[in-house]
Amino acid sequence: MSQQEIIYLDNNSTTRVDKRVLDAMIPYFTDYYANSTSTHLAGLNVNEAVENAAWQTADLINANADEIIFTSGATEAINLAIKGLSDQDRKHIVTIQTEHKAVLETCNFMESIGFEVTYLPIASDGLLDIQLLEEITTDKTLVFIGMFSNNESGVIQNINAISKILKVKNVLFMCDATQAVGKIPVDVKALGIDFLAMSAHKFYGPKGVGALYISAKAKVKLKSQILGGGQQRKLRSGTLNVPGIIGLGKAAEIALKEQQEDQKRIEILRNKLEKGLLQFEGSFVNGNTENRIYNTSNICFPGVNSEQLILALGNISVSNGASCSAVTSEPSHVLKAMGLSDEDALSSIRFSLGRFTTEEEIDIAIERVLELARRFVTKALGR
Repeated sequence: MSQQEIIYLDNNSTTRVDKRVLDAMIPYFTDYYANSTSTHLAGLNVNEAVENAAWQTADLINANADEIIFTSGATEAINLAIKGLSDQDRKHIVTIQTEHKAVLETCNFMESIGFEVTYLPIASDGLLDIQLLEEITTDKTLVFIGMFSNNESGVIQNINAISKILKVKNVLFMCDATQAVGKIPVDVKALGIDFLAMSAHKFYGPKGVGALYISAKAKVKLKSQILGGGQQRKLRSGTLNVPGIIGLGKAAEIALKEQQEDQKRIEILRNKLEKGLLQFEGSFVNGNTENRIYNTSNICFPGVNSEQLILALGNISVSNGASCSAVTSEPSHVLKAMGLSDEDALSSIRFSLGRFTTEEEIDIAIERVLELARRFVTKALGR
């Protein structure tokens, strides 16, 4: 099977690097390879390019360049934002049960060093009860950590309402926007976000680079977690991944210009895929269908083992869990929190489309998924 034959519907896991991004990166491997902190001319030229990438990244979320810290990805950004707040008087953290493992595991660590963490439940449609958030936050709460758009269901939380409550309570807002940035408009100022994590490879940039936005209010409370040469305003030491940063900046620049066009086209394809797949008897969409990101559809095919179906699909790439574990025999903690049984959770598949998805690929995917799913059910029933 050649790479050209792959029908890739797992864009929430990672995306193909846009050729324009790759073209922008290549010179920083070969021609402009100096360290950005070097004070000679070659270093100064590279530093200027890094500063430009910081502005490109900041513009995408309506921030300032000096509020951006480059990281190895969203996981590192999340760890810096949460662990960097460890030396505080307030010892209460609030998050949601359906967060990415990068948040949940870091919160587990915070519990081990004396913090109290509240893991809020969500409704069957994947949305947080805003009233519950208001009730649980107190003058001891340091930070609320909430995902913008869920990586498995695509459900978008009511960020505005969340932010208003946190502002009144004087609680910091850490937002994992990994699945939202580059796809939909995200304005950290208007939304009152203090920390925001992103990864370039979720919106057609390279793997191994991301960023953490830190508001002026939050910056004074944050301590570095990686010590060394004091790069990036002493918040994240280490030699910068210049080609990756250039790629992140270019991907952000393209997204700012094209995300509206991408949304229109991809949403049409997602809806066509979803309508076609829901022809499977008893199938249903997991999560709120009104408040979700336009590229994602998580569908339960009752009686079908999703792991077996994914393997049988061969060249059609989809997933049945989080991005970091595309094929898993464990039921999704997100779907379980939404009230699905183990059986239904293990019969669910996430389809996530992207900039390079074509209508022809959607037609093929509908036909193949329905054919195989029906075959599995017929075999299970012994017909």
